[in-house]
Amino acid sequence: MKRHRYLIGILSAIILFFVWVVMSLTISGGIIPTPLSVVRAFSLSTFAPNFLVSMARVVVSLGIAIITAVPLGLFLGQNPQWDKWIAPMIFLTYPIPKIVFLPIFFILLGIGNISKVALIALVVFYQILVTTRDGARSVKKPFMDALVTLGGNTRDVYRHVVIPACLPAILTSLRISIGTSVAILFFVESFATRNGLGNMILDAWGMADYPMMFVGVIGMSVLGIMLYEIVEILERKLCKWAQL
Repeated sequence: MKRHRYLIGILSAIILFFVWVVMSLTISGGIIPTPLSVVRAFSLSTFAPNFLVSMARVVVSLGIAIITAVPLGLFLGQNPQWDKWIAPMIFLTYPIPKIVFLPIFFILLGIGNISKVALIALVVFYQILVTTRDGARSVKKPFMDALVTLGGNTRDVYRHVVIPACLPAILTSLRISIGTSVAILFFVESFATRNGLGNMILDAWGMADYPMMFVGVIGMSVLGIMLYEIVEILERKLCKWAQL
């Protein structure tokens, strides 16, 4: 199964590369550079610092969102008396595009990394919270009652029943959040910053340096794929029972 998955991934990469070559040869003006020109434009001394800065921003944002949204989601899903008061506030604010708060974050937190990380974390927080809450609400009560009957306490119920049952949903929301966080990353790195892949892409675009622009685009793609694969590995390790 694992080998089959990697073969499909390689085939997909070959198809995308072929489409890229065809587009670079058919679209005039050099807007779509050839793979060779992108390789020539690549500079590790320029790419590596920007890639590491962007990766740090995304990883820290995801970490903050996970450690805040998961416990709250589990708690609300298992405590209807609290959920009925807090859930309306969550779903009232959830549809608001959080990206509009970027100027406010800049004013309150400055234009450095803190405001950028905070905005990404806020967006991802809602995605993970809602999914975790729904997952916790769907846990069957007989499973929890059985553990209590055997002498388990509330902590045991969360540890041995609720969290394992919700883990696949949490990891799924994390996979979705990776794509969202990378998209928001590009936006926040477009303003008041001198580093990061988003800034690198916009600088190259402004100078009509399309090969370098594609280096940044590929870098963001690689960042998303790396994080996605890490979540896939975690799921295979932590949710073996769900794959049976």
